[in-house]
Amino acid sequence: MSSIISFEGVHFTYPEDELESLCGIDLEIEEGSFVAVLGHNGSGKSTLAKHMNAILVPSSGRVLINGLNTADESQLIGIRRCVGMVFQNPDNQIVANVVEDDVAFAPENLGVPTEEIRRRVDQALRQVGMYEYRLHAPHLLSGGQKQRVAIAGVIAMEPRIIVLDEPTAMLDPQGRQEVISTVSRLCRENGMTVVLITHHMDECVGADRLVVMSNGRIVADGSPAKVFSQVELMHSEGLDVPETTRLIYELNQEGFRLPMDALALDACADALADALK
Repeated sequence: MSSIISFEGVHFTYPEDELESLCGIDLEIEEGSFVAVLGHNGSGKSTLAKHMNAILVPSSGRVLINGLNTADESQLIGIRRCVGMVFQNPDNQIVANVVEDDVAFAPENLGVPTEEIRRRVDQALRQVGMYEYRLHAPHLLSGGQKQRVAIAGVIAMEPRIIVLDEPTAMLDPQGRQEVISTVSRLCRENGMTVVLITHHMDECVGADRLVVMSNGRIVADGSPAKVFSQVELMHSEGLDVPETTRLIYELNQEGFRLPMDALALDACADALADALK
């Protein structure tokens, strides 16, 4: 697969800061992949996300979105149509008093014909499991439902990429699960490129790829199983690892030789069973 997002030597410093927020980032993201970006507060992960639809542009280096340079203002509309953004607080993205009107807002502003808007709205709400709530008032929904409506509003624009900047930060565990399962399904079933920014390690387990950031740099990049197997690195960055990985790591410290990439519960159980035979 070809890259749809490219960071080439990207540096970025906020005007009010002395230290760089991004320190020479090189990153290629393939079309149709589900990439999680993990890091503690201040690691640069949200700054990275905002470069993906030209909310921010590099101080030096360049970002290409489907071949379009984010620093070229003449390409801005094309970039924004290609990349949909979902942020932490769904209330900040809800603009209408009825769910289906909210989802229709962005396509209307893009000048999409009325019949096509109706098709997109219905399809988007079905994709996020919110079609039955299409006539409800958004403010009466749960946090997880509101966030799914916000995602539907982005889907209705028919972007090729969805970037979610800590979309579960304000949600309870059920709401978090609703949102993560929704975006995972969009990637698997629709072929959308999904970039999930998070500080919850459990949200990264189902991704194709996990990128770990610290102090504006990428410190690990690979499959979730490969990255989480680097337990000491993760702990040094103030990040946790899944319980399965922690268990295997601690057993190996006691002399076992279990595979560190047995991330899934079944794989971990099989590895333990084999070791105890």
